[in-house]
Amino acid sequence: MKEVSDLLATLIKQEANRLKIKYQTDNPYEICKAMNIQVMARPMGKNPLSCKGFFMVNSRCKLIMLNSDLPEEIQRIILVHELGHASLHSSSTLSAFHDFAYFDNTGRMEYEANIFAAEFLLEDAEVIAALEEGEDFFHAANYLQVPPELLDFKLRILQRQGVEINAPYIAQSNFLRRNLSKPLS
Repeated sequence: MKEVSDLLATLIKQEANRLKIKYQTDNPYEICKAMNIQVMARPMGKNPLSCKGFFMVNSRCKLIMLNSDLPEEIQRIILVHELGHASLHSSSTLSAFHDFAYFDNTGRMEYEANIFAAEFLLEDAEVIAALEEGEDFFHAANYLQVPPELLDFKLRILQRQGVEINAPYIAQSNFLRRNLSKPLS
């Protein structure tokens, strides 16, 4: 998947920060409530191929559905990713973690929602501090309580902003499909 332009990455970062400033919180559940986005959690399976969440608009009613079979910390990451879809792609009817062949730009939209999640969940200074502490990449991801792929997205964004940092380039736009409770193999 081709990376988004520097301008688009900057606009996505600004949108993530705008929401936190506008609603005076970094709690994605509170932001969704303030944006009139209903958040529901239902069991969708524990299989790595199970749906982890989706964002849907129906008759101007916005809904984010989360897989309640996932650990709470993973549900929070999925929620922020779906909030990214709600904020960036609200004209789309459905954005989910399934392969729907009739969506031509699903990969681009997933990539943009991942950038949104990385920017929303990871502050620049916090990431740089974790890496300066001598933490290797995977320990830093664990310390920051995010999947390594999300940290990889953040590192690539920081690189593009001129920060001298090594990004392993492991993340693909569909990384949320894997079982996030298990380490990368």
